[in-house]
Amino acid sequence: MARPGAKTWAAIGLGGALVLGVGIAANAASHPAASTSEIAATAPASPSPTPTPMPTPEVRTETADEAIPFAATTVEDATHDVGWTAVTTNGQNGVKTKTYRVTYVDGVETARELVSDAVTTPPVDQVTSVGTRQPAPPPAVAPAPAPAPAPGGNCDPNYSGACVPIASDVDCAGGSGNGPAYVQGPVTVVGTDIYDLDRDGDGIGCE
Repeated sequence: MARPGAKTWAAIGLGGALVLGVGIAANAASHPAASTSEIAATAPASPSPTPTPMPTPEVRTETADEAIPFAATTVEDATHDVGWTAVTTNGQNGVKTKTYRVTYVDGVETARELVSDAVTTPPVDQVTSVGTRQPAPPPAVAPAPAPAPAPGGNCDPNYSGACVPIASDVDCAGGSGNGPAYVQGPVTVVGTDIYDLDRDGDGIGCE
């Protein structure tokens, strides 16, 4: 047999549970749960990474000129005498043009390739002419007139071919001697060369 007080506490416990349940439901109705999309909308967005720009290579065509030195040659010229020389053709340097394919990255050269190498202006050789003609012999000097014979017309018998006067001294005409008598050679020494006209001893004086 149940005690009278137990029913009362049971009724109170059931009523309290109902009241608590109704309060929770009312609170849930007045504060509905946020949806997933609303939560995502209110969350701060993380910044997307900035892409690193890739360098773009630039290819250019460039040319460069180089000088080609001229050569020097010599030719013989028979129209001029031996010892004559003259530059008859002036030398000129030529030009060689080289073409390159050059690659730049951010304005810095990274590669260079030779595409062509051509002579755009050929050099001109310098020519020097040299005379080869033998000069004509100088004209013969007219002989000096024969000196007057010594007084008395006597000729020294030690010489022949010309009259060598008999005097204190006889020199060759046109030479460096100072006389007083002279003879126009050549003369042949047939005896004693008393006047020393045959300086080289070949038997002929005043050659």
